[in-house]
Amino acid sequence: QVQLVESGGGLVQAGNSLRLSCATSGRTFSSHAMGWFRQAIGKEREFVAAINWSSRLTYYADSVKGRFTISRDNARNMVYLQMNSLKPEDTAVYYCAAGAEPTLTPGLTPPEYYYWGQGTQVTVSS
Repeated sequence: QVQLVESGGGLVQAGNSLRLSCATSGRTFSSHAMGWFRQAIGKEREFVAAINWSSRLTYYADSVKGRFTISRDNARNMVYLQMNSLKPEDTAVYYCAAGAEPTLTPGLTPPEYYYWGQGTQVTVSS
């Protein structure tokens, strides 16, 4: 059974940092693109960051560029999202996602991902 399990969310004050982790199991995703998405209350799920299998290609939403960093450890089947200088508008449920098949470049939209975690809540207070 394929599982993606996020952790590391919580309540922080604006300006602080959080590091989200995504543990994958059930199959290997070392050749797959991985992504982070978020969904705030009343809004659609939106792209945050993505990384290709080798970590050579990373993509970020404009709203998080320069503040968030995506990384992965294929040997440990882990994906991370380091979030610095958090803002109240970063408040959302954050989801880890994996593509269905190996790809050269990561997708930037939810339909391009097949496997999803259950999400972890990030709340940033002002």
